[in-house]
Amino acid sequence: MTDLLPKMMAALEVRGKRPATRESYVRCVRRFCEHHGGRDPSTLGADDVEAFLLHLMREGGYSGRSRNVYAAALRFLYAVVLRRPEVTCAIARARVVGPLPVVLSAEEVVRLLDELSPLHRTLAMLCYGAGLRVSEAVRLATHDIDSERGVLRVADGKGGKAREVPLCPKLLAALRQWWRLRRPAGPYLFPGRSGRSWLTRAAVHKAMKRACRRAGIDKRVSPHVLRHSYATYLVEAGADLRAVQMLLGHASIRTTVVYVHLSHARLAHIESPLERLPG
Repeated sequence: MTDLLPKMMAALEVRGKRPATRESYVRCVRRFCEHHGGRDPSTLGADDVEAFLLHLMREGGYSGRSRNVYAAALRFLYAVVLRRPEVTCAIARARVVGPLPVVLSAEEVVRLLDELSPLHRTLAMLCYGAGLRVSEAVRLATHDIDSERGVLRVADGKGGKAREVPLCPKLLAALRQWWRLRRPAGPYLFPGRSGRSWLTRAAVHKAMKRACRRAGIDKRVSPHVLRHSYATYLVEAGADLRAVQMLLGHASIRTTVVYVHLSHARLAHIESPLERLPG
């Protein structure tokens, strides 16, 4: 195990996997080894992998989506690092039936923003006003803001893809206000502690969770919920689905289609004309 994890990390990096993916895969493999009493994975086989994945779902309460992350990490371990692809070749993807994303009303967004500090409020406005992922928001740099053209550049989005999104006047004003308040020394608008270039995602999640409780919002709110709310607003406003896909940086249109379902679900609350009939 001592040599295996650095070797796996190097193999992931060579193949262009994102830092978050590398850390996640290594964490999954470490958990796999711990489950089997710290044994070297080179001594384990297909039955051991299946038993571990079954344990995650039956006893660990892991969702199909989480189980698939572990399966992907183990496939990489055996196929690429250990050169034993036969161990994981029979593992099928777990069926994922996820619930519709949580969406906040405009009133709930206002209550949430009122309970956030200037730092976290500005980050929340980036997620809600431009549809940024929290990982993209915390890494925003001054040179990513093009006020003349009215766009934000997301230089390093999910999958290493770059894109541009509209920068509305309110969001530009909030970013300028934050810069005047903090005046960060480096290029990044939201520097982290202990010499980190930017704030961690975990810190933003914690701050938003606390603010939610203070605001009396009983939904499970995260920065990603603000991104969901942005996308749902675009669809309800009549934006073309392909345009929404490009703004969100989705690799597949299938990921974007969920917001059409959300829009339809909210239409279900409109009163039927039958209710207006007398008697």
